[in-house]
Amino acid sequence: MTGHLVMSKISNIDRQREHQANERTFLAWLRTSIALIGFGFAIARFGLFLRQLNVALTQQEPMINPLFNSENLGILFVIFGIVAIALAAWRYNQVFWEIERGAYRPHRLSVWIMTGVVIILGILSLPLLLLRNPLSSHPSVRKPPQFQRLQPLPKTNDK
Repeated sequence: MTGHLVMSKISNIDRQREHQANERTFLAWLRTSIALIGFGFAIARFGLFLRQLNVALTQQEPMINPLFNSENLGILFVIFGIVAIALAAWRYNQVFWEIERGAYRPHRLSVWIMTGVVIILGILSLPLLLLRNPLSSHPSVRKPPQFQRLQPLPKTNDK
């Protein structure tokens, strides 16, 4: 009877460790999702900031691709982060029940999907970094009025 009790305790401890590992994995996916959402937000807002800076310095609206721009790429990152957390929650629940039934089998498909999408989003980021026009080489760069040198007022002979 004592041997059975020891075996039961060990399997309970192992099952508890498996559940804790499942929770840690879920939390890692949660952190990844938050990072993707934050990164997407930063990409979208920083692109908007750069466009506004360009307008302030050149007094001209820059040409922007309506489909391929930093705002749309940022939105893709945010959407993917949201989808990733939904998939992580679904996978956590699936693994939870597999552990309870004693039938856990690792699945690599979700890892490969996440890897592929992040690689694609990274590749889509490259043209935004490499193909933008630097402000200094823009032919019509003008200083805003507040940075122009002030001219002295003409002297008058009024006494």
